[in-house]
Amino acid sequence: MHNYQELAIGVWYKSPEIQDIFEIVALDPENDCIEIQYFNGEIEEMDLSSWNELNIVEIDPPEDWSGAYEMNKEDLENYEDIIRPEDWGGPLTHLDKENDQY
Repeated sequence: MHNYQELAIGVWYKSPEIQDIFEIVALDPENDCIEIQYFNGEIEEMDLSSWNELNIVEIDPPEDWSGAYEMNKEDLENYEDIIRPEDWGGPLTHLDKENDQY
């Protein structure tokens, strides 16, 4: 049996009862709610008792982050301008500093 203190946002899981891998994206013990997001991007809420009825196993995060964006491997290879999470920067990252006038 799990309790809310044992669960963490951002951890990935799989279960024989669920056809897709998923991660916890929100915990709300006051409303007895665990929000999960499947690899394909779909979000679902469940209560702790439903969570405990599943045979859930913690897994490593997927290496292919594109599942939630519904992009297949061919799309990724043909799309050169895609912004990947590892490329994200701050809001001012892409400003052209040479043309800035103060």
